[in-house]
Amino acid sequence: MATAVEAPASTTAEGPTSHTQNQLAKTGGALAVRPDQTTWTPEQAAVLRQSGIKDQVTAAELSGFLHLCQRTGLDPFSRQIYLIGRYSKKDGRDVYTPQTGIDGYRVIAQRVTGHTNGTYGYEDTVWCDPSGRWRDVWLADEPPAAAKVTVIRNGQRFSAVATFREYVQTFSDGNPKGLWAKMPAGQIAKCAEALALRKAFPHDLAGVYTAEEMEQADNPASAQMPPRDFIAEAQGAATAVLVRMVWQNAKHAGAPGSVLNRIVEIGQEKAAAEQQPAPHPDAAGDEIVEGEILTEGGVTPEQSAPSRDEVLDKLYLQAIDNRSHIDTLKQIAGAAKAEKVIDMEVEGPPPTRERMTLGALIDLLLADAQSANAERSAA
Repeated sequence: MATAVEAPASTTAEGPTSHTQNQLAKTGGALAVRPDQTTWTPEQAAVLRQSGIKDQVTAAELSGFLHLCQRTGLDPFSRQIYLIGRYSKKDGRDVYTPQTGIDGYRVIAQRVTGHTNGTYGYEDTVWCDPSGRWRDVWLADEPPAAAKVTVIRNGQRFSAVATFREYVQTFSDGNPKGLWAKMPAGQIAKCAEALALRKAFPHDLAGVYTAEEMEQADNPASAQMPPRDFIAEAQGAATAVLVRMVWQNAKHAGAPGSVLNRIVEIGQEKAAAEQQPAPHPDAAGDEIVEGEILTEGGVTPEQSAPSRDEVLDKLYLQAIDNRSHIDTLKQIAGAAKAEKVIDMEVEGPPPTRERMTLGALIDLLLADAQSANAERSAA
């Protein structure tokens, strides 16, 4: 549902008009930011330094902050906008970045909308759970995986998604801190709203970020894990099935195509080395018939075992698409045993997609899911 937002007049797309700023200057006293000033006055500079700005701040950073305050019409002395310093190893000092709260973004959006006689509003905020399902209210105890906000400006939709893991502020142990621990759904929704508003008002909101977006910049630096050598892992794998696991992990980690292709080659080499001579036609009792489900008695009654399509649909849709769900894989394996499914030759996952037994495919996917969970726990 879209909600229209009205805005005050006497503004421009650049922020308040000169008349409005002059009025503010008259009523704001010595600290009021005038539209014609090019540097901070001694009184303004003194108050800015009392707010935590250190002597190492550069003249360029201060000048840029003044211009931004004039352009947006936000008052630094009313804490609508502020300059935050964060230590930079590259620069060897605190580097200062303008920040505001989500309310500052809303003020700017209202001003611009009022001047242009346009419209601006929102669709309902939605949150995403870890399985990828979107909800219009977040009731779970654990934090949402993401939030989505859609801003509508002059009838055009501007949507943005913010993921919790990218913006959460944490302690050194990785646990959320502050409002991210107390109100995670609200915090990530603010980040998504800021992203959407910046899409809808790119000129007016350029150069300033919200506090919620930048809090993750204060997270303690985590120990950097050495990069994985996926090619070496594939070469050291004992079987082609294990090579396939390495390929899946490499793809999940964003490895380049050249690495993935080399793993495919290694898997093909190992598969060729493992190939056994085809069984003699007389040994029909030991042969696995493609797509045939065998019971303990060697028969294929429809009522005692699921069809090939039913097994594959359940396996691929629930396991491959959600391969991190180990419990799902265990349930599939258990169901197969309960239905007395002894074996079935199926087409495995990439890279080589050679045929394998159903049991081998389940084992492969289960091991891959366990590996993915271990990686997330380590991260």
